[in-house]
This record gives sequence, C-alpha cells and structure tokens, in this order.
Amino acid sequence: MLKKFIIAILIALGLVILIPLAISFYLSPQDKLGKVDAIVVISGGDTDSRVKEGIALYRDGWAPKIIFSGAAASGEVSNALAMARIAIRQGLPVDAILIEEEAKTTTENAINVAKLLKTNNYKSIILVTSPYHQRRAYSSFRTELGKDYLIINHSAKDEAWRKKNWWENANARFLTFGEVLKNFYGLFNK
Repeated sequence: MLKKFIIAILIALGLVILIPLAISFYLSPQDKLGKVDAIVVISGGDTDSRVKEGIALYRDGWAPKIIFSGAAASGEVSNALAMARIAIRQGLPVDAILIEEEAKTTTENAINVAKLLKTNNYKSIILVTSPYHQRRAYSSFRTELGKDYLIINHSAKDEAWRKKNWWENANARFLTFGEVLKNFYGLFNK
C-alpha cells in the first residue's frame, strides 16, 4: 500500500511540474531563424520588448524590411507609429519600415498585415510577439497567409512571462490561462 501511495505522489508531482512546462512550450513555439522578406512586430503586452527584438533582428540582417502593426492603445498615435518612431530614433532607415495602424486584435493584425505582405509580394516573415502570445498570433497569421507561406516564430523576451516559471507570477498566470482559453476557443472557430 505504501509503495502505491509513493508512486501516486510521484506521478502527481510529475504532472504538477510537467503540465505547466507543457503549456509553456505549447504557447511559445520558437523556430530556427532564417532570412526572410520582412520582420513583423505586433503590438500589445510588453510592446517595448517586442519592438526591441524586432529592431535587433533587423540589425542582425534577418530581413530588409520591418513591419509594425497595431492601432492606438491610448492617445492619438498608433502603436505601430510609436514603434516605428522608436526604430527610427535607434537608427533604422525610414524606407526599411512599414506600418499597419488599424489592427485592434490579433486577428486584425494578421488580416491587415497579410494585405500589406501580399501588396509588396513578400513570401516570408519572422513573427515577433510576446512568448505567451506566439501560438495564437502564429495561428492567425497562418490562417490569413496560407500553408505555403514561411512564418518563423521568434518571441521577444517578455519581462513578466518566462517559460520556466510563469506560474510564480500572478500577472503571468493570468496571461497564460487567458491565452490557453483563447487558443482553445480558436481551435473550434476556424
């Protein structure tokens, strides 16, 4: 009886550890970087980290263009324009930057950026968002761009969310469970 109890405890502890890690890796797919036509940075969450990562990828030569997407969160300037201004202040050339200023949701990011990509005949992107948001963003972009389009997932380093310990932070738990539900909902509404 004691042996079965110990085995049950070990299994329970294993699940307590494995389930949060499985959720982490599910929400935050990461791909090997490769050269693409454009880097797409969508606003929301820790936008500063997202734009910082997009700028770093551009400077490292992964793409000749960078697209910032997002409507105004508050005030009169869109998130896309605010991100573009940061990039320009940090030395990125104006002609390397495209902005999409209407998207208020992840789905709208994908729809609006897809139009921009198709207009410019871009066939491949690196998609930058927060790690907890990467799966859902990828799913939205995949739906809009189709299965033959190259989308490389590459998350920014979010200040509040880490794969290995998101469950230790109340805000990160809130973000994670929200994303799990939104991903689950998305599975049944395609």
